[in-house]
Amino acid sequence: MEPSQLARDDAVTPVSDISTEPISFREAFWYWLRLGFISFGGPAGQIAIMHQDLVERKHWISEKRFLHALNYCMVLPGPEAQQLATYIGWLMHRTRGGIVAGGLFVLPSLFILIALSWIYMAFGSVPTIAGVLYGIKPAVTSIVIFAAYRIGSRVLKNPWLWLIAAAAFVAIFAANVPFPLIVLIAGIIGHFGGKYAPSKFAIGAGHKAGGKALGPAILDDDTPTPRHALFTWKRFASVLAVFLLIWLAVMGLLIATFGWTGTLTQMAWFFTKAALLTFGGAYAVLPYVYQGAVEHYHWLTGLQMIDGLALGETTPGPLIMVVSFVGFAGGWTKAVFGPDALFVSAVAASVLVTFFTFLPSFLFILLGGPFIETTHNNLKFTAPLTGITAAVVGVIVNLAVFFALHVLWPRGMHNSFDWLSLLIGLGAVVALCRFKIGVIPVVFACGLAGLLLRLIVA
Repeated sequence: MEPSQLARDDAVTPVSDISTEPISFREAFWYWLRLGFISFGGPAGQIAIMHQDLVERKHWISEKRFLHALNYCMVLPGPEAQQLATYIGWLMHRTRGGIVAGGLFVLPSLFILIALSWIYMAFGSVPTIAGVLYGIKPAVTSIVIFAAYRIGSRVLKNPWLWLIAAAAFVAIFAANVPFPLIVLIAGIIGHFGGKYAPSKFAIGAGHKAGGKALGPAILDDDTPTPRHALFTWKRFASVLAVFLLIWLAVMGLLIATFGWTGTLTQMAWFFTKAALLTFGGAYAVLPYVYQGAVEHYHWLTGLQMIDGLALGETTPGPLIMVVSFVGFAGGWTKAVFGPDALFVSAVAASVLVTFFTFLPSFLFILLGGPFIETTHNNLKFTAPLTGITAAVVGVIVNLAVFFALHVLWPRGMHNSFDWLSLLIGLGAVVALCRFKIGVIPVVFACGLAGLLLRLIVA
């Protein structure tokens, strides 16, 4: 759904019709719930929806404050759109507002993905569904290639950054260097590059105000910072302590129940680390998830990972929600509660993975938000982040190569080449790059093509 379809009308609300009365928690609750069901389009589309709703139509927050919050969320690891919703919800209604806004951004997607994951795991071998998935796999490979192209065209502005991207690709593809180490090295290179060659590691303008006369907002440019949003070291320490206690309590319960090597315990630990590495969006951390979930823990296969990414692309919410599918597949495959309770095992693992993936996002907002609101200085991307983002391009290309190898040689490199998958994939690339067709229509069209081809071949 396009953002323009979500507003009652495309025009900015007249200044005379704007109310600056505080928004009730109940009204905000229903808005965040609605947003959770219609937040398609990836982070750009989700941010556009919130900007149109909250800045232009509802006037809950001024554009300057909206962009100030967005710039902070863009610097953080994690899904920036979900964090932006958490930030605005917290700014309006304290901690409970942030938890409700960020939680409802994720929960609808979680429930939908659990249902789709169950259909996939239980009926994925049914010929009709298998045919649809046959067409979706090359589409997802094309989507990842398109993501690498889109990010690369925006980031790789000079030979230095191209070299970092190429080195990252070689490191993870040929030497199997762990993704966290690549991020660390790229950040160090960016730090020194920004110090000794600042022009090579400068960041573009980023998000700018549109310049519309939007009128006053409830949280306007000159609205005093709410008392709960003022920074104090006492509050900083208490928020950090609460989150650490929550994390330690759940991890301690898992260790006491299943042991350190238990599947659920390892999922909690792995996705805690993954949540801290999502610089550059979900596509940046997917190679790390692939390395761990597919190659190390064997929670699912490479082809299942591709299918899970397709499901994540076609549901509302942040794309990183694909990890809930990974958890579902891992809980089902490992039968953590026994072979007679596969669905319960899968749901428990899916919920657990989602919890540990998004817990740091809430921490970053509730911990850092008061400092950002108190300073109100414009945040800028740092040179280390430039280096990391350049490396991310190479890592995403590596992910596309892995996907392509699995799709085009489904039975291994020594077996036959799948020309039909190649044709579907090329069609998806043309649709995405040349005709700018959205991801969801491309996935559905390729799924239909796969079904028809399977019926014809059969």
